[in-house]
Amino acid sequence: MSELIEVVIDSVRISLTNQQRIVLLREVNQERYLPIWIGPYEAESITIALQEIEIARPQTHDLLVRTINQMMGRLLRVEVVALKGDVFYGNLVVQLGEETVFIDSRPSDSLALAVRAHVPILVSQAVLELAGITPERDMRSSLDEDSTQEAAAPDSGEAKKRLSIFEDFLQNVDLDSGGGDEPAPDMQTPPNPEE
Repeated sequence: MSELIEVVIDSVRISLTNQQRIVLLREVNQERYLPIWIGPYEAESITIALQEIEIARPQTHDLLVRTINQMMGRLLRVEVVALKGDVFYGNLVVQLGEETVFIDSRPSDSLALAVRAHVPILVSQAVLELAGITPERDMRSSLDEDSTQEAAAPDSGEAKKRLSIFEDFLQNVDLDSGGGDEPAPDMQTPPNPEE
């Protein structure tokens, strides 16, 4: 299995034109980001937990954390372990007595649980290498390509095409703004892999 790298939730963003949500995960101690498209309910759930908003009744993600705790379990961490096609795959890693259980989970739901339980978020190095974006390096690469006007063969045409939506989006995002649930610049409507 690929090495797991710790990340934090940098921000949750919204497109002004199509209301699509994206969560930006940032590698700890690095300027590499992993953008993941998520649904509006998961985005709201993550934002509520990040901003520590008090709600009268538990949401679904609160209920799941409470259920794990009531069953004498403990959420140890959440993981984003694979990217197949346009779909990210994740795990909840739960300690139940002497046993460690890996539960298949959509990353959006895993992230909503992680912020509530205050547990680490880990991403496979292979996923970060495939879909991660380093703004300065990626912008420099784009400028180099434009200045040389050469048609270089892409490493993986399919992967490059799939990730171009994220790259277009991130070129217009101010990563130093402090995050939060903010509107994002205009972007194309991407496939929503988690729905």
